[in-house]
Amino acid sequence: MRSNNIIDVHAPVAEALAKGRPVVALESTIITHGMPWPRNNEMAGDVEALIREEGAVPATIAVVDGRLKIGLSDQEREKLAQAEDPMKLSRADLAFAIAEGKSGGTTVAATMIAARMAGIAVFATGGIGGVHKGAETSFDISADLDELARTPVIVVSAGPKAILDTEKTLEVLETRGVPVIAYGTDTMPAFWSRNSPYPAPLRLDTAEAIARFQATRTALGIDGGMLIANPVPAEEEIAADVMAGHIATAQRDADEKGISGKDVTPFLLARILELTDGASLVTNIALVKNNARLAARIATALAAE
Repeated sequence: MRSNNIIDVHAPVAEALAKGRPVVALESTIITHGMPWPRNNEMAGDVEALIREEGAVPATIAVVDGRLKIGLSDQEREKLAQAEDPMKLSRADLAFAIAEGKSGGTTVAATMIAARMAGIAVFATGGIGGVHKGAETSFDISADLDELARTPVIVVSAGPKAILDTEKTLEVLETRGVPVIAYGTDTMPAFWSRNSPYPAPLRLDTAEAIARFQATRTALGIDGGMLIANPVPAEEEIAADVMAGHIATAQRDADEKGISGKDVTPFLLARILELTDGASLVTNIALVKNNARLAARIATALAAE
């Protein structure tokens, strides 16, 4: 089966790629599994608009009825946002969904794969997956980490999701040779919060410096991706000590209910939404928008290299 028989590149994305204009990939699990209708569709539309305002072209990636979509029309995005029981797609099951004609949202790993196939170098998300707490017995480690090690895409995030074991996640990324760059700070952000207890492995302060770093890696023949950890705006953050209590409660609830595997992250995020009376969702949207702006600026700088 030839790839052009299963992949649809949205016309504005195809035109931008052909002309060497900046393009930013966006994942779609935040639409399918991150928040309810209609807020999921509204948020996704707002993020795409922000990228356009920065002079880049958004490419939301998803699988719709067995077609890998590199960029969605408004109608396709709305359909995905209302899909019943969509799959949550990573490297292991991306091809399965396409082969079986299913629909699903792409995780960080699956979005990176699709972005590389399309020739998109920059991807904006909320937070990456990583090593879950208790992974020493559950072995629950996200495929996102191995994808960052193998796939040459810059991933702009607010760091690992705060429900994870950040220290172990950083250790795995170091072992895999993935550069982790904190943007404008010496400490790793903690998703909903600007600071964690962990120092940033590397720091850069401009989109141009990030683009220059990636261009140098390419010139040296160094494969794999790069993780940018971009702190949520100060006025939108939730204090780390406050979030720690909510995360502990949500994790305890998940353990008591026997939640495991791919169901862990959606359960924890939904439970934290309840515990924070909706504040976590407001901050989540703010950090996604903040990451989209930075990703567009990095894509623009890369296009100028």
